[in-house]
Amino acid sequence: MLHTVYSLCYRLLLPFALAYLWWSTRRNGASSEGWQQRLGWVPALSEPVIWVHAVSVGETIAAAPLVKALLARRPDVPILVTAMTATGAAQARTLFGDQVHYAYAPFDTPGSVRRFLRRVRPRALVIMETEIWPNMITGVSGRQCPIFLINGRLSAKSARGYQRFGEWTRGLVRRIDWIAAQADEDAGRFREIGARGEVISVTGSVKFDVNITDAVREQSQELRKEFQDRPVWIAASTHEGEDEQLLEAHARVREAFADAVLIIVPRHPQRFDSVANMISQRGFSLARRSAGEPPAAGAQVYLGDTMGELMVMFGAADVAFVGGSLIERGGHNPLEPAAWGMPVITGPHVFNFETVYRQLEEHHGLVRVSDSAGLGEAVARLFSDPDEASRLGTAALETVEANRGALNQVVEGVLARLAPEGGNTAAGGQA
Repeated sequence: MLHTVYSLCYRLLLPFALAYLWWSTRRNGASSEGWQQRLGWVPALSEPVIWVHAVSVGETIAAAPLVKALLARRPDVPILVTAMTATGAAQARTLFGDQVHYAYAPFDTPGSVRRFLRRVRPRALVIMETEIWPNMITGVSGRQCPIFLINGRLSAKSARGYQRFGEWTRGLVRRIDWIAAQADEDAGRFREIGARGEVISVTGSVKFDVNITDAVREQSQELRKEFQDRPVWIAASTHEGEDEQLLEAHARVREAFADAVLIIVPRHPQRFDSVANMISQRGFSLARRSAGEPPAAGAQVYLGDTMGELMVMFGAADVAFVGGSLIERGGHNPLEPAAWGMPVITGPHVFNFETVYRQLEEHHGLVRVSDSAGLGEAVARLFSDPDEASRLGTAALETVEANRGALNQVVEGVLARLAPEGGNTAAGGQA
């Protein structure tokens, strides 16, 4: 009954979603490929694939080590990467080039999912983190295709939400063939909402297996040279309602360090121009990455308004603040700056990565602040005390190194459970 109500509600909302996508397409001058694919009209693939579903930028980045490892281990098995946002799709193309197939994920309606599966014949569906889409899961499961939930995380708040739907939620999660949970707490919550205990493993987070390539290190060194000897801090993956607080914090930092530079990287590209205007209105001199403007001595704020370069910009800074945490967005991944061996600062709201933040805090690799005033004071303190900054950075890196290994467990688990080729050809054909 609940599944029927859910599908009906989704169908009622679908015209509004299509209208928005059409308007967005016209506004951005993009092709109509996105909304057509969201209806399931994706290019037909000639052979079965491992379907890796990552919603947006964060999940796509998290999926990158897994996708690359699967390509290395099983180059004979094609991979399809899907996303639900344009930024996620763009990030995937940046990360994987022509090594994989791409498509937008279908809307979660029976018809869209059915059309998608008739064109894409998955040997396995790999879902990153916690994307439990009822029609997607039901449709894939009905084709005898294994479903894997990788890097699984489930906050207490999300678990309570799923539990409200009782048997319906249990029926969905019991269709999942393997859940690779990030931590014991996540595994327990998956059991609470109805997942079968025998299919749950605690592998840790694949995000600890972050790899900083030589090319990224070289680019970071070049960017760092442009800042000369000035103290630099970065605010990464920031959101609306947060940038104002970051600029207030930067003003405090500049009271103690007049030559300090803030690199600010908004989470969503559609906000680049509005953030640039905000920076100028607040009286800060600005240099924009996208315009090729060097962070010369006069630039007080450097706007990272390009895609796929966040790791480069982390490496050019001395201190990192991870966004989505001064407001109630739940925080973003702190392991990328930690892997650079730099001190990491966060706001109070980190429920999306509570286990990772707790590990960093327990190993003294993290500074937690409550507001913009505390953030400004923390950055200035780390600038003035290089020894403390070094201790924090070393502890953060040691936390990353101590928790590596999840990636290998996940790759082994996926390959061991992969459906035999030709075992799910019922998904073939055209609509």
